[in-house]
Amino acid sequence: MTSYDKTPRTTLRRIPERGVYDRAAVHAILDEALVCHLGFVIDGQPYVIPTFVVREGEVIYVHGAAASRALKTLEAGMAACVTVTLLDGLVLARSAFHHSMNYRSVVVLGTAREVRDRDEKLRILDAFVEKVSAGRSREARGANEKELAATRVLAMDIVEASAKVRTGPPKDDDEDADIPIWAGVIPLRPVAGAAVPDGDMAGRPVPVLRHPFRADR
Repeated sequence: MTSYDKTPRTTLRRIPERGVYDRAAVHAILDEALVCHLGFVIDGQPYVIPTFVVREGEVIYVHGAAASRALKTLEAGMAACVTVTLLDGLVLARSAFHHSMNYRSVVVLGTAREVRDRDEKLRILDAFVEKVSAGRSREARGANEKELAATRVLAMDIVEASAKVRTGPPKDDDEDADIPIWAGVIPLRPVAGAAVPDGDMAGRPVPVLRHPFRADR
């Protein structure tokens, strides 16, 4: 199947034309995002935690301290929501009401499992490093047994998912077309600053970022 099934929980009702269910489009947004927000409820209290995210096939992975109450609770099968948002531009309209943003976002609903298989866990921990800089996991020291024991990795199957995307110019009302102010889109993109070495790095090349940042040079 090339698209995710629309479910009552993932079908967009507000501006449904912005809804995207294509698997490749959902995957691309998840792959570009460095940070996701992980939502869940403990004892009636909602929490939303930002964390690094990586995707492999139809599974998304997050990780954190093994002692984390949030991760302990989630791996027990609690319902969770993972969201990512990529901001592409500020949309400045002629009216205040129609100001907006161009963005790409994904919502994934499901339950998580703890990754207990050693090979899978090591592979995913390497994937977190590779998402930032290709080849970095082969250069840096891998996790030792103490670090593996201190780290919890959770996996969530991408079963219920949808994306929402806004592109294009402002959508002003016709009667506002002659208001004498600038209107349009100001594109936004991530920028990586100049690398700051930790100690004497003379002769050692600066890693190339895999994520699509523009170098600030």
